[in-house]
Amino acid sequence: MQELLLHCRLGFEGEAAAEMQELAGEQGIAGYPVTQDGSALVRFVCPEQGEAEQLMRAIDFQQLIFTRQWAVGSWLELDPEDRVSPIITACAQGHIASLMWLETADTNDGKALAALTKKLKGPLERSLTKTRFVRPNKPELPRLHLCFQSGQKVFVGWSWANNGAPWPMGIPRLKVPREAPSRSTLKLEEAWHHFIPRDDWDSRLKAGMTAVDLGAAPGGWTWQLVNRLMNVTAVDNGPMDRRLMDSGQVEHVQGDGYMYRPKRTVDWMVCDIVDKPARSSALAAKWIGQRYCRELIINFKLPMKQRYQEVMQCLGHIQDALDEAGVRAEIGCKQLYTDREEVTCHIRALR
Repeated sequence: MQELLLHCRLGFEGEAAAEMQELAGEQGIAGYPVTQDGSALVRFVCPEQGEAEQLMRAIDFQQLIFTRQWAVGSWLELDPEDRVSPIITACAQGHIASLMWLETADTNDGKALAALTKKLKGPLERSLTKTRFVRPNKPELPRLHLCFQSGQKVFVGWSWANNGAPWPMGIPRLKVPREAPSRSTLKLEEAWHHFIPRDDWDSRLKAGMTAVDLGAAPGGWTWQLVNRLMNVTAVDNGPMDRRLMDSGQVEHVQGDGYMYRPKRTVDWMVCDIVDKPARSSALAAKWIGQRYCRELIINFKLPMKQRYQEVMQCLGHIQDALDEAGVRAEIGCKQLYTDREEVTCHIRALR
């Protein structure tokens, strides 16, 4: 097992590779990325035996911005006449697992393999359970990832539930609520799933909290807040969805989201305004640094070039501004599945 396989958004292979290269260097591991534009996958090869798993255990998955899911393992060539037997043999060289995930790249070519993975699922599960290489009643064991590049090649790898995404390929299965006024509503819901432990939802996303949605119209993100029974100030010059306004939980303030300031500290600020990432990161730092809110989620729209560097600069500027203000905070950042040319930043002030 001499490499990590990283899932990312198509077109962001270079960003995922650059990020992992930097983190490996910080750990003193001399690995190198192998990328192919448009593949939605990055291979990170560690020449020294055992260093790929060492790197995976040293890095906190929550720290990764451009990697959706990862696994440590190696590639296996398959015979179309018998794909199951070599996979079972390869599993004998790795970890005992608690479950098996069949994966592909999140591309059109990957989706074309759906019929094959569906066909293999039953035989593989039966064989892996029979050989005891998968033990479903042992949740503390790692997950087995079988990522098919084609019918002749598969990556056999493992990840740990406490240091990886909880979904195959890092893709949550969220559905757009029929009542929501826009598909963008899923960005905020996915952000909550990623940044807030499920056990904390009842205390950090509870009824009666106050929230501000900057650039709210028509109300995709406001809908999520209202659905959690929060009281929302929606700031936008554009019109809000009538059903949201009829809820009695929304006050619509017509104005520029960057200029708005609350009269008192609110529990949440959320923002999905299209603007330069430097301006949005300065806004985030101000809202936390000046105690306008206790917690926020904001999207940074990325330029076509220097995207990784731009994100790191934004996060660095936020940290510097909070240090200068004497405010301690948790800062997280992720390119979510529902994000496109953007990343989502979460900041929570610490008391």
